[in-house]
Amino acid sequence: MFGYGGNILRINLSGGKITKSPTPEKLIKDYIGGRGFTAKILYDELKPGIDPFGPDNKVVIASGPLSGLFVPGAGKITFASKSPATNSYGDSNMGGHLASEIKYAGYDAIILEGTAAKPSYIYINNDKVEIRDAGKYWGKGAISTEKMLKDDLGEEFQIATIGPAGENKVKFACISHDFGRQAGRTGIGAVLGNKNIKAVAIRGSKSLKVADPKELQALTKKAIKECASHPGFKMWVAQGTASVTVWSNEQGSFPTRNFQSGQFKDYRKISGDVMLKETIITNKACFGCPTACGKYAKVKKDGKEYYVEGPEYETAALIGGDCAVANITDLTYANWLCDELGLDTISGGSVVAFAMECYEKGIITNEDTGGVELKFGDIKSFDKMINMIARREGIGNILADGVREAAVKFGKGSEKFAMQVKGLEISGYESRKAPAMMLAYMTCDIGAHHNRAWAITHDIAAGRDKIEGKAAKVIELQHLRPLFDMVGCCRLQWIETGMSPEYYPKMLKAATGLDYTLDELLKCSERVWNLNRLFLIREHKDYGRHFDYPPARFYEEKVQNGPTQGSIVKKEDIERLLDEYYTLRGWDKNGKPGQAKLKELGLV
Repeated sequence: MFGYGGNILRINLSGGKITKSPTPEKLIKDYIGGRGFTAKILYDELKPGIDPFGPDNKVVIASGPLSGLFVPGAGKITFASKSPATNSYGDSNMGGHLASEIKYAGYDAIILEGTAAKPSYIYINNDKVEIRDAGKYWGKGAISTEKMLKDDLGEEFQIATIGPAGENKVKFACISHDFGRQAGRTGIGAVLGNKNIKAVAIRGSKSLKVADPKELQALTKKAIKECASHPGFKMWVAQGTASVTVWSNEQGSFPTRNFQSGQFKDYRKISGDVMLKETIITNKACFGCPTACGKYAKVKKDGKEYYVEGPEYETAALIGGDCAVANITDLTYANWLCDELGLDTISGGSVVAFAMECYEKGIITNEDTGGVELKFGDIKSFDKMINMIARREGIGNILADGVREAAVKFGKGSEKFAMQVKGLEISGYESRKAPAMMLAYMTCDIGAHHNRAWAITHDIAAGRDKIEGKAAKVIELQHLRPLFDMVGCCRLQWIETGMSPEYYPKMLKAATGLDYTLDELLKCSERVWNLNRLFLIREHKDYGRHFDYPPARFYEEKVQNGPTQGSIVKKEDIERLLDEYYTLRGWDKNGKPGQAKLKELGLV
C-alpha cells in the first residue's frame, strides 16, 4: 500500500485488548484519510444517543495519506469523538510531528474505546503497543507532562497530552503536542480525561513507500519554490497568524468585550509587531513545513519566566480583544496558562469574556464568583477564573460546561450574548458586517469554527452588505478547506503563500498511486460534510432549522464601535442565507440532506 501506514490500531481500554487490522480499501477510496476516516468510523461505530462521557464513546486519531511525506505542511492530524460540547460529531486537528510518527509506526488511524480503570497512557513503539500506568503524570500540566514523558521515554517519541482541564472533563479541554500545538476545539481532551488517558506516546521507525518518488520530489520542490517567492512569504514567516491582528481590527472584525464590538482600542499593544520586538525568541515549524509560522516566545511575569508557542491570532482575539487584555506580557502569560491547564484558548477566552459581561451586567455577583471581580482587562481575574474552570471549582464548575449551558443556568437574558452555535464558542471574527462569515459559523459541521470556511475575505471583496451569492462561496470553502484535513496537510500554504489546490491530486497520485481529480476529492469532502450533518440529526430529537441560528446578539444588537459601528445582520437576511444555503446543498428547509443528495454521495 503506497502512501498509507497500512493499518488501523484498535485499543480497548476497558479490557486491554489491542488489535491491528488492514486499512480498508473502500475507506481509503471514499474518505481519503484524516477527518474523512474519523467521521466515517465514528458514524458507523457509535450507537445513537450515547453519552460523550460514557464508556461507549470513542476517540479516533487519524493521519492523512500525505502526512509524514516531504510535501509542504504535511504534519496535520485529526482527533475526533462525540463532542461533549455539542453532543454531536466533533473533531480538531493539530500540527507538529505526531501525524508523521503514527505513519512511521505503521498506522493510519488509532481507535481508543472503553475506559481505563486507572490513569494511564498509551505507549506505541512500532508494533509494541501497551497501556501503561500514568499515576506519576496525573494532575500535571499538559506541557509539563510532555517534558516528563520525553525525559522518561526519549526525545524520539512524539507525545500528545491533556492537562488538568481534561482530567476534570471541562467541555472545552484540548489536546497538546510539541510544546505548543493544540487540537483545541470540541472538547476531545475531556473525552480522553474521562477515559483516564493522560497521554499518547508514539515512536515509529518504519519507512513509507510512495508510488512515484521522483514525481513527488519534483512537485514538492516546485511548490516550495512558489511558496517562497510569494509576496506574503516574509511577513508570514516573521509573524505567523499574529500578523492578522492588525488587519482584523482595521476591518472591524476583531471580537471585543464578548463580541460587543469589532475593534479593540489597544490592539496594537498585542500585535505581531509588538511580539517581534518583545516576546518572540525563535520561529518554529511543524513537520514538512516551508513556512515556519509558529512563534516561540518568552515573557517574565511576577519574577517567573514563561515559555510558550504563541500567542496565535485566535488567542489574541478571544483572550486579548474579547477579554480586553491589553498587554503582550499578560496575553502571552494567559496563553501559557491555558496551554498548561489544557484548555482551548478560543473557548476559554470566550467563556471568561461571557462571565465578565454577566458580572458587568449584574447577572452574576461577587457572591457567585467567590469574590473574584470579573472585570474586562484584568489579567488577575482571568487567571483566577480560568484556574477555577480547569479545576471545576465554584462558579468554574458551571463555566466549564461552556457558554451555552452556563447561560441556561445564569438566565436573565444571558442566552442572547452567549456567543456560540450548536454549543461551540465562536472563534475570532466579529461578523455582523460579514454575512458569509456569519453563515460559515452558523452551518459549520462541528459548531462555530472558522477553519472550515474562512469567508470574511470574500465578504470584503464581494461587498459586506451583500447577501446574494454568499452561500455558494461558503459551500465552496466548506468543501475545499476541510479537504486539507483529509489529506493531512496544513491549509496555510494555500491561504498565505498561494499554493494552488491543484497540487494536491497530483501529489496524492505520486504518493499513493490513486488517481483523483480535484473535483473528485472535493466530492469526497462533500460526502464527509453530509455525513456529519446526518450525525447531528440523529443525535438530537429536537433537531431543526434553529440549530443553525447564531446568537441573538448578531441580529438584535448593533456593533458598538470601530469601522463597522452600527452594523447588524437582520433576522430576515439570516433566513435568506439559510434558504439559499440549504437549496444549494440539496437539503430541505430545515437543513436535512435530501435523498437525492445522499444517493449522489453514496450515503444511502
